[in-house]
Amino acid sequence: MDFAYDARTVELRERLTAFLTECVYPAEPVHAEQVAATGDPWARPAVLDELKAEARARGLWNLFLPDPRYGAGLTNLQYAPLAELTGRSPHLAPEALNCAAPDTGNMELLAEFGSEAQRDRWLKPLLDGEIRSAFCMTEPEVASSDATNIATRITRDGDSYVINGRKWWSSGAMDPRCEIFIVMGKTDPTADRHRQQSMILVPRDTPGVTVRRGMTVFGYSDAAHGGHAEIDFTDVRVPAEHLVGAEGTGFAIAQARLGPGRIHHCMRLIGMAERALELLCQRALARVAFGRPLAEQGVVREWIAEARVRIEQARLLVLKTAWLMDTVGNKGAHTEIQAIKIATPAMAEWVIDKAIQAHGGAGVSQDTPLAALWAQTRTLRLADGPDEVHKASLAKRELRRWA
Repeated sequence: MDFAYDARTVELRERLTAFLTECVYPAEPVHAEQVAATGDPWARPAVLDELKAEARARGLWNLFLPDPRYGAGLTNLQYAPLAELTGRSPHLAPEALNCAAPDTGNMELLAEFGSEAQRDRWLKPLLDGEIRSAFCMTEPEVASSDATNIATRITRDGDSYVINGRKWWSSGAMDPRCEIFIVMGKTDPTADRHRQQSMILVPRDTPGVTVRRGMTVFGYSDAAHGGHAEIDFTDVRVPAEHLVGAEGTGFAIAQARLGPGRIHHCMRLIGMAERALELLCQRALARVAFGRPLAEQGVVREWIAEARVRIEQARLLVLKTAWLMDTVGNKGAHTEIQAIKIATPAMAEWVIDKAIQAHGGAGVSQDTPLAALWAQTRTLRLADGPDEVHKASLAKRELRRWA
């Protein structure tokens, strides 16, 4: 395994670092002011469009897609340090580069499993950043940590499908530019439990679609991910050709979508932890308590040292996972994908928590990015499968070697 950056990665890192320094960090307070001025927590302020235009002009666009027909053609190992950098400003940088969830996963899904007509109609405008999309899988009435539980029905009726059910935490659905929902539901409840589900494309303006409310994340809108909505689907009718892939393939498609999504989240989490550690160090050097700087307090030095160790451990595991995904595929990297999903959010949560502690009241306020970083990190211990599910699966896989 060789994790040294190749020439292309080095060049893109330099360009992306310059973009963050010159454009993104200065835009953070502007973005907050513009959102507050609208009174709509899910509004898309003008500064975001300015950042997207600048990123595109600098050649920093669709970096996440390894297929050169659709994206930059980077491997997971090449993209990892770039995604890490975007994690330093997770509420602006990923979307500015058109590399924000859930659109990334939805674009990957359409690129791999969508029909030619579906790619023309939905993938192209997503790649161009003209629209956004939502992913609708989780439901309020069932334990969605087991995706086979979903109760939404997708029923064939002539040359159409009819959808009935309720979803929540439908990421992307609160963005005013969201035009398409990817909905997972059951087409055959009598089939094998992993063959009951299918995925279907539902345009947002289809009759019977009702967005009941936006869901907040520890009080935050999470607008960078397009917000999250609770949605009713009542006798929603769409053409049969809106089905993604074949009936019964929904669970497999969901798993294929989640593999890259999990590593992208983990890459960004490392950047979030790095920014928190940077703020912690700056605070420790500048703040005086009990007659001396915080940096001279033994416990604060322990936090800083431990944070550096934890970040480096997580980064190496994520890079190994990226390398495996490139060399043996997502299935071959299954153990490592689960491992990083368990370890990286916990690492980032710990580092950000210590930075908050060092900042005192400022750490939980809107005056630093730390509170928002913590909320997003804590949520990622649930998103794409809770820790306990990944640990149970990982333990089962480990035990199999000795059974």
